[in-house]
Amino acid sequence: MNVPMNHFKQALREERPLLGFWNSIGAPAITEILADAGIDWILIDTEHAPNELPTVVHQLRALTGSASTPVVRPAWNDPVLIKRILDLGVQSLLIPYVQSAQEAARAVAATRYPPVGYRGVASVHRANRYGRVTDYFTRANDQMCVIVQLETPTALDALESIATVDGLDGVFIGPSDLAASLGHPGDARHPDVRAAIDAACRRARAIRIPIGILSPLEDDAKHFLEIGFTFVAIGSDIVTLRRGVDGIVQQFRK
Repeated sequence: MNVPMNHFKQALREERPLLGFWNSIGAPAITEILADAGIDWILIDTEHAPNELPTVVHQLRALTGSASTPVVRPAWNDPVLIKRILDLGVQSLLIPYVQSAQEAARAVAATRYPPVGYRGVASVHRANRYGRVTDYFTRANDQMCVIVQLETPTALDALESIATVDGLDGVFIGPSDLAASLGHPGDARHPDVRAAIDAACRRARAIRIPIGILSPLEDDAKHFLEIGFTFVAIGSDIVTLRRGVDGIVQQFRK
């Protein structure tokens, strides 16, 4: 058995536009439904969702055989949390609230086995197919994909230095936290917030670092793709379900 190729990582290198979807409910059946929708990547969230390792691993199993790459967001830039997620077989991570190149470097190091990094070593786990992938420890590093989330003006100011971190695959704008840090909580479409996001995209494109964002509103998502965002999450399971249920109920209440 072989270490799987990380097609999401390869697509980022090739600067191919990638559509994603946020997965926060934590139910494997929801993940299965998303898996057959033709989405390029699905974000399994453990930062702002009631997801723990048992639910994450069931969602990973629901994605087995699909064309959608799972990307997992740990609750924090913590090597212990990262290690446990990687041992489940995850190859792509979105690390929240990274403020500097030093923090980005720590995130990358937590995904690499020594001597390159300091990922903890267990001999048998789901990632190496319970010991059947005999060369896992020598090949796993090459397939790791690390994206860091920039959520404050401080992080945006450091974009270029963060992008120089060896092993970093992309940066990601967190629009809600960025809006709050700019003094506009709950208003990610405020002109100040939009200007900061657009400027970050231009700077990322200038240095050829892939940049992504969560944008569940259609017009906004199209705008971000048009100006050069590489990977865009175009919706979420919670909002899609809420809108669908509300729409059906409203039709009948009329």
